[in-house]
This record gives sequence, structure tokens and C-alpha cells, in this order.
Amino acid sequence: MRCPYCHEHESRVIDSRASEDASFIRRRRECSACKKRFTTYERVEDRSLLVIKKGGDREQFKRDKLLDGITRACEKRPVSMEDMENLVAEIEGELRDEYDREVNSKVIGEKVMDRLQILDEVAYVRFASVYRQFADLNSFIKTIEQLKKR
Repeated sequence: MRCPYCHEHESRVIDSRASEDASFIRRRRECSACKKRFTTYERVEDRSLLVIKKGGDREQFKRDKLLDGITRACEKRPVSMEDMENLVAEIEGELRDEYDREVNSKVIGEKVMDRLQILDEVAYVRFASVYRQFADLNSFIKTIEQLKKR
């Protein structure tokens, strides 16, 4: 594995652990040259899954894109990267189990919102505001009031 700091090809694994659902392995590594440590994730490459966008376009499912959206929603919140990775792994696993080749982007968005609501309410509101494209303050307030009722 190439070191992200000095680009050396040799590193040693210091610690390995599987995710909660065993869908990926997290490895802590140490570079043989510069001695800096970094983390890698190893997962099985799955069959392709297409996402049907709002406009009808189809694109390849990209777990990194999903993780980026969740990371932005959780920015400056007490949610660990490991929790976010597990959330993405859970959603991706469900999608691959429930859908053979294609899935609607709405399904993905709803799954993310369901889990974020449990994980962190502020992250949920942030994600919902982008996903549901709140047009005005009233839409935003309505979502917060619904959250308070639960």
C-alpha cells in the first residue's frame, strides 16, 4: 500500500479490524520509510448498481459520493468517521440486497435520512435541507417541528 505522505510502497499493518457488519476491514498502517501512520479500508468489489436520478439519467452507484454527502452533513458534529463509514456500509448492503441492478435516488436519500435522524439530528436537518431542496424558511421550520414531535 502506497504511503499518502512520502509515496513509499512498503508499509506494515499495525492493526486490523472488521466493521460491525463485516463488510469491510479497517487497517492501520505504518510507512516503512517515513514512519507516519495512515488508515486503509478493504472491501469486496460488488456487482455494479445503477442509480436512477431525478431527471431519469442513470449513473453508477458511488459509495464515495454517498460518504461525501454524509460527511458534509456531519461536519463539526460529534459523529466519528467510523460511524459514517458504518452508515454507508449499512445502506450499501441494503441496496445491494434489495435491488438487483437499479435503484432510485429517492430510495437512497430516504435511507440516509432515516439513519441520520437516529445518529445526529443536526446532521439530519442539514442533509434534509439539501436533499429536499427547501425553498423557504417555512419548509425548514416544518422539518424541525416534525423532528421535535418524535
